Amino acid sequence: MLEVSNIGNLMLHNLLPSRRDFPADDPIFALNTEAQSRVAKGERIINATVGALLDDNGQIVILDTVMELWRELTPKEIAPYAPISGDPAYLTAMVQRYWPELAYFGTGCATPGGSGALALSVRNFLEPGQAILTLAPYWGPYDTIAQENGAHVETFPMPEPGHAIDALALMEKARNILERQGRLLIWLNDPCHNPTGRSTSPADRAAILEVLRELCHLGPITLLLDLAYLEYAADPAEVMAALQDYARFAVEGQVLVGASLSVSKTLTLYGARAGALVFPWTRDASLQAALAMSCRGIFSNAPRAPQSLVVRLAKDGKAQARLADEHRHWSEKLSSRAQALSGALRKEELPGVPWQGGFFVTLPAKNPTAVAGRLKDRGVFVVPIPQGLRVGLCGLSARDAPVFASAYKESL
Repeated sequence: MLEVSNIGNLMLHNLLPSRRDFPADDPIFALNTEAQSRVAKGERIINATVGALLDDNGQIVILDTVMELWRELTPKEIAPYAPISGDPAYLTAMVQRYWPELAYFGTGCATPGGSGALALSVRNFLEPGQAILTLAPYWGPYDTIAQENGAHVETFPMPEPGHAIDALALMEKARNILERQGRLLIWLNDPCHNPTGRSTSPADRAAILEVLRELCHLGPITLLLDLAYLEYAADPAEVMAALQDYARFAVEGQVLVGASLSVSKTLTLYGARAGALVFPWTRDASLQAALAMSCRGIFSNAPRAPQSLVVRLAKDGKAQARLADEHRHWSEKLSSRAQALSGALRKEELPGVPWQGGFFVTLPAKNPTAVAGRLKDRGVFVVPIPQGLRVGLCGLSARDAPVFASAYKESL
C-alpha cells in the first residue's frame, strides 16, 4: 500500500512544470498567520500586515449598519442564483455610490470582489503575454492576478511627496507598450492608493489624463480605476473631486474608462466576495456580452446576498446616513493612527508618513526584506515590497506607534 507522501510525489507529475513551484500561501496571508501564531503563544506582537480594519484591541471592525441590513435579508434575497452579469439594481447602486448623477451603471458585471473585476479586465482587454501598466509601488497581488490571466505588470513611478509626477516617464512607458502590443490597459489605484495611502494631486491627474489623450491614436486604451478604499479618506471632498475629474475625462470618449468596485472594505464584507467591473459612461452590447461570457466561464454567478444588501442600502436613506457616520468615525481613527505614527517616527529623527486615505502607508527601506525580517525578530510584522515596507494603519493602534517607530529605526 502506497504511503500518502509517495502518492503526493506521484501526483506532482500531473501538474504542469510551470505550476509546481509556488509558495504554499499568499505572502501577506502567510505573514499574518505567523503573527497570529506568535500571539497565540503569548508574545507581544504588533501585526501591521493585515488588510482588514481592526479596532484598538485588535478585533475586526464590522460596520453595525451593514450587519443590521444583512440580518434583514430574506431567503429569496440570499439563496437563488443572481443573474450571470449581476443584478442591474446592484450594479447601478454600486456606481451611484461614487457617481450619484448617473442613472444607470452603463456596461458591467458583478464579480467576486474587486480582484475578480481586475481579472476580468485582463481577460477582455489584453492578449496573452501582454502588459498591464500601473503606478509603483503597487498592491502585490496585482502580479498574481496578471500572471494567472497570462499577463504581467509594468510600472511608472508614483512621485515623492511634494513632487510632480514624471509625465515624460509615463509618456515613454505608455508609448512603448502601445507600440509593442497595440493596446494599453492601465490599472490606476487612485484615490487612496494601496500601499502608500496617498492620492494623485489635481495637477498629477491632469498630467496622466493628458498623456492618455496624446497617445490614444496609437491604439485602444482602457483606464481602470481600482476603487477599494474611498470611504476611508482624510478629505472626502478631495475624493469626490478626483472622481469627477475621471468622469469628465470618460465622457470625452477617447479612452474607455471603467472601475473595479468592491464591498470588502466599503462595507466590511470581506468574506462576501462581492464587487463589480463597470464602465459607467458607455453602453456597448459587445462589451456587455463579453463580460457575461467571462462570468459564465470563470465563476458563473457572483454571490446573491451581498448584491441584495447593497440594493436594500440604496433604498434606505436612514441606513445610508448611519453608515456615513460609521465611515467618518473610522476615517478619523485611521487619520489619528497616521498622525501618531508620524509623530513617533519624528521623535526617532525619521521622516513622518503622508496619509490621505486608505488602510496603508509605505515606509522607506533600502533592503525591505532584510529590514522586515529584523522587525519580525522584534515582534513587529510588516509586508516588504520592492519600494519599502507596507504598514497597515488598519491594524496598528496609535498606542503602538512609539514601539513600532523604535523597532523600525533599530531595524534599518
